[in-house]
Order: sequence, then C-alpha cells, then structure tokens
Amino acid sequence: MKLAHLADLHLGFRQYDRQTARGGNQREADIAEAFRRAVDDLLLQRPDLILLAGDVFHSVRPTNPAILFLFRELQRLRAELPDAAVVMIAGEHDTPRSTETGTILRLYEALGVEVVVDQARYVTLPKSDCAVLAVPHQAVAQLERPALRPRRGTTFNVLLLHGQVPGLGERRGTAEYGGALIDERDLAPAHWDYVALGHYHVAQPVAANAWYAGSIEYVAPNPWGQMQDEAERGRVGKGYLLVDLPGARVTFRPIAPLRRHVDLPLIEGKGLTPKELDAHIAAAVAAAKPPIDDQIVRLLVFDVSRATARDLDHAAIRGYKARALHFQLDLRRPPPRPEAHAAGAAGALGQRQTLSETVREFLDHRPLDADLDRGEFVRLGVGYVEQVGREGEGGGDR
Repeated sequence: MKLAHLADLHLGFRQYDRQTARGGNQREADIAEAFRRAVDDLLLQRPDLILLAGDVFHSVRPTNPAILFLFRELQRLRAELPDAAVVMIAGEHDTPRSTETGTILRLYEALGVEVVVDQARYVTLPKSDCAVLAVPHQAVAQLERPALRPRRGTTFNVLLLHGQVPGLGERRGTAEYGGALIDERDLAPAHWDYVALGHYHVAQPVAANAWYAGSIEYVAPNPWGQMQDEAERGRVGKGYLLVDLPGARVTFRPIAPLRRHVDLPLIEGKGLTPKELDAHIAAAVAAAKPPIDDQIVRLLVFDVSRATARDLDHAAIRGYKARALHFQLDLRRPPPRPEAHAAGAAGALGQRQTLSETVREFLDHRPLDADLDRGEFVRLGVGYVEQVGREGEGGGDR
C-alpha cells in the first residue's frame, strides 16, 4: 500500500502587504499554490491513502476564498483518485476554544473525506485492508488521552496524530506555538506500520516509521531558523512524504515554491562608516542568487551603532524593499562594552538600573524578526515605559 502524508497546510495564512492582481494577499496566494502543486503531484503518484495531519487552515475562521479553494482541490482529488481514501484531522489552528463553536472542516465530509476534529476515532478502510487511528489536537490536549494502540484485524495499522514531540525546534525557537505535548514512548512506533505526525514544520523522523511531514510552505514567524533546521537535516525546502507499506519506506516529495526565502550573507559592520556599509549592502543585494526581485529577503548586519544606522542611504533601502516581496534589513547593535558590564556590576552593589535603562538595554540587543527601525523601536518602547511611570506618579499624588 502507498500512502501520502501531508501536514500543516495553513491555508489562508497572510503575511506582508503585497497584493495579487485580484486584490488578495500575495502570501496567502503562495500558500494556496503550494497545495495546488502538491495535489498535482499526488495525482501523478496515485497513493491508496492520503493523510492530512492537522492545521489545514491557519485560523479557526478561515476566509471564504480559502474554504472554497480547499473544497475545489479535495474535489479534484476525489474525482481523479476515486479509490483513494482521504483522512483529515484538526490541529490547534483548526480547533475552536469552545467546543460549541464548531469547525469548518466538517464541510469536507460532503466530499467523502473522513474528518476527525475532537475525539480520537478509528477509520477502517476495507479496500486497503488498513485501519487509521485519527487523533486530532483536542484529543491529545485533554487530560484523559486516548490509548494509542492499533486495532486488530487489519493488515496495516496507521496512527495519524497532531502533537508536539518535546525537543524538536526548541533550540532555535522554530517549534510551532500551542501544540499538545506527546512523548515518543506514548506513540509506541513499534506497534504501528506507520505514524503520521503533524505540528512541527520541518520534515523529520522521530523513529524509522514515525515522521513529521513538515509544512508545505514557510508560515512560521522565523522562517530563517526553520531553514537552518532543514539544512542540518540535509533537506532543503518544503514538500510531503510518500510512504510504501509494509516497511515504511519514506520518500520526500519536494514542492517547488512560488518564490524563495533568500538569506543574504551576513555583514560585519564594526568600524564601517555609513557610506561603506551602504556599499556592502548594495554589493550583497547585487550578488543575490536568485535576484531579490519578488523574493523574501533577509540581510543581517552586526555591530551597527545608532548613528551609523541613522545615516544609511534609506532611499536605497526603500528601493530594495520595493523590488522584493519583503526585504528585512536586520541591524544588530554592538555588544555591550566590558566597562559597561563592570559598571553594571558595581551598580548591582550600589544603585540599581532604572526600569527605563533596563528596557533600553533589553530592546537594544533583542533580535528583531520584523522589518523594524531599531532606533525608533527602542525610542518608542522606552517612551511608553516612562509615560506609564509618570502617569503612575501622578495618580499617587491624587
């Protein structure tokens, strides 16, 4: 039997301000195109079973275009692969906080898709002589979890589950927030022919026959860290998994993205004048492969003082931003001087830092994921803290 394992589609995900010719969010269109390409490949591979391991939509209340798009793509699968079963579970993004609210996923039962949204349920597939234990996020998040054991009487037994195995993505903070923790021992891969997991966005085995399929596009706040996670595992890009049973022979099927995430070589800004740094930035942009046009681009620059950042050629930077779908120039402040540390230590023995000084120091060195002017970011943050302090003092006088 051949099964296809997809997860974390996040249809309806929106990011940045660029719009399509029809007025939709460009990144939302990118995510939809990634799934369309995955469906195209599924029709070529012709699996017997298609598993969607949760976080089908990016939000509990997806947009009408996202709902309709998924309906059409699933309808295409059902029409062209009529003998293939499709089993879908809800992830945390698909799960409303109130069970009374309901979920849009049940709409797709009209197409013959097996949809499991709250309690774990066995799905028996006589044509494939296979049983799937479908365990959505809500079933894993509750205090009394279901027993994760296969049902006897079928040739193949598959576990489909949306949850977070501890440790994955924690070093760089690339783990998706809000997942229900599940111990690898509870999964008991040895009891199953295959374990199909959703939640972690990088294709990754937790056992020889237990895999995360990863997301089909970059939808995390920190795609750059996620790309580093992928590189460490010798895998570049997004896709889905094709699995042959028995034996759980796993093949990664890449999905060509509509655009690239380009992480330009970092620049050491120490000692550079604004004009010299402008030249380095321009050279990095000019050498980018592919070119930055319509791509999602980040350029890290270390050891840049406020004065240098202020005097950069901001007209040129606006030009880079106009060319790219998104251009993030991440300017990092110099590390604190040793004498500053010594002064801080002396202050700890004598006078403590003010709250404004603490906030300024924190914001000065905090990595910024968004495309923000750090100087303005720090000024506003400290200003808000000082304003609250003044208002508090005024309230005390009254």
